[in-house]
Amino acid sequence: MERSKIVVLDFGSQYAHLIAKRFRAMGYYTEIALPSAELDVFKNAKGIVFSGGPSSVYDEKVPEFNEKILELDVPILGLCYGHYIVQLGYNGKVGKAEVGEFGFATLNLNPEVKSPLFEGIEPTQQVWMSHQDGVLEIGEGFEVVGSTKDCPYAATQNLAKKRFSLQCHCEVKDTPCGNKIFENFAKFCGMEINWDEDAVLSHILESIKTEAKDKNVLLFLSGGVDSTVAFALLNKALGQDRVLGLHIDNGFMRKNESSNVDKAYRAHGFNNFIVKDASESFLNAVAGLTDPQKKRKAVGENFITVRDAFVKEQKLDEDLYMLAQGTLYPDIIESGGTKNSNVIKTHHNRVEGIQKLIEKGLIIEPLKDLYKDEVRAMGKKLGLEDELVMRHPFPGPGLSINVLCSEGELSESDTDELKKAQEEFNSIKITEFCAECTASMVKSVLPVKSVGVQGDFRTYRFPACLAFAQDENGFFHIPKIHEKVERTSSTITNSSKYLNRTVLKLYQKPGVKDSDLKLMKGYCTKERLDQLREVDNIVLTELHKNNWYSKIFQHLTIDLPYASKEGHASFVLRPVCSEDVMTARFAWLPLELLDNIVKQIAALDFVDSLYLDCTNKPPATFGWE
Repeated sequence: MERSKIVVLDFGSQYAHLIAKRFRAMGYYTEIALPSAELDVFKNAKGIVFSGGPSSVYDEKVPEFNEKILELDVPILGLCYGHYIVQLGYNGKVGKAEVGEFGFATLNLNPEVKSPLFEGIEPTQQVWMSHQDGVLEIGEGFEVVGSTKDCPYAATQNLAKKRFSLQCHCEVKDTPCGNKIFENFAKFCGMEINWDEDAVLSHILESIKTEAKDKNVLLFLSGGVDSTVAFALLNKALGQDRVLGLHIDNGFMRKNESSNVDKAYRAHGFNNFIVKDASESFLNAVAGLTDPQKKRKAVGENFITVRDAFVKEQKLDEDLYMLAQGTLYPDIIESGGTKNSNVIKTHHNRVEGIQKLIEKGLIIEPLKDLYKDEVRAMGKKLGLEDELVMRHPFPGPGLSINVLCSEGELSESDTDELKKAQEEFNSIKITEFCAECTASMVKSVLPVKSVGVQGDFRTYRFPACLAFAQDENGFFHIPKIHEKVERTSSTITNSSKYLNRTVLKLYQKPGVKDSDLKLMKGYCTKERLDQLREVDNIVLTELHKNNWYSKIFQHLTIDLPYASKEGHASFVLRPVCSEDVMTARFAWLPLELLDNIVKQIAALDFVDSLYLDCTNKPPATFGWE
């Protein structure tokens, strides 16, 4: 018997699989298809969702769309880019909006219009926006269901045609009513509960057996949740005698990380893995590199080099082994791995060497259709302990991508952009803080660029820095109200062309003046990594001690080549809360805990200054590279 389904059309957005994941989590079987799909793809489809996408509808190259889909007698819900496609399909007009919206917005429902999509939902709702375009004129037969301050056609419907379209992203947790909207849409479609974790687990295990055939599998184990759950799935599907785990100490691990991974795996009963120290090889691979993309690629390609050397060393028959990875769907999307997506950053598991193995059918990726929270749920279902499943994410390149590198000088174009960024920042009026704070506030721009994502596009821009009153010991005043900092951060980035992050200055070494801090020549070396490990360990230890480790999704410590002299550095604390990795809010730690962390870090002689990243995603990514 064929299963009823909801079909999500992937217009290349980071959010297409997240939409499908939401429906699956609610118990509705969901498939993903290209917008150019033939109509037979929609057999047994009870509803169709058009996802967002990175393109503008008036770009020269837009995703190919089969307009016959709009002729189907099946309910359709369009979100963001999908909102535009629905409206254009009924002779509406779309163009550049007068004001773009990035982040939180307030949706006000039209009291004169009743919508099955918003049944049981309060008339004023927080929603998450990420758009520069907008609907300028709604399509024929549509009515306005809701609007925001800057978006008059934020929610529309044509009940006669069974068509709905929304400007907001219902699939992210920062639209709290999103699940209810999806539930209402599924109800309108006549969908019944027909999907659960048991079905997902069964599907993955069968897929592993089918893909592996009679081959054995070698898996790189970082010790993070993704590779650990992939390892457990492979063991369950194939048995320990056909699976070999390889944990490589690449020199980019946290303090004592490799020994801790070894102990945790053995305690769980995994005995089919080997720990290998290849730190010298990886450090050589990234030596002298400053470009983040080149660093990631160098790390990814070196994994293949180490893998090949390991296969020869262990005298493994290459014809009998496939390579497995703990790749998640966001990794594929951010690497431009689907037809309509753009590259935001290159993941180590999508470098050229890996792509060639994928083309040859020599890669198994059990988690490639899942998101982080689904992976954790799967790990618990497999009986893995919280110590393994609930660890903060730790990517394959490890701390190497948290060590920002520089030749010590900005290019001419970057120098020009830095000047414009400072002028832009100076022109932004900040009104959230009290008069005393405002009087002491210093606005500066740090001379280091970091990666961001805005409207599904990769940005590479400078961080704005806010500093308040400093005491004689070098510690700065920290505003006490989270929401004021968050609103200020959003105001700065939404108003800027050259800024994509906002940081608060927490500490600056007494005697070190602002003019003393300069961009330094710095690469990813063992010395810098050791410094980063010490700072990072202080934060993680205190998070564990104060029961905050499990309250946040991830903490990253970033090492900046920005200091008063050689051998010193500045650091950024980046705690984030997220459910799905696609969006995130910076985590506001209790001030007492933060104060304790800052004082311990300040006691390290090599620390010249310390910052707290107060930027959501979007517009910033989790890390800085």
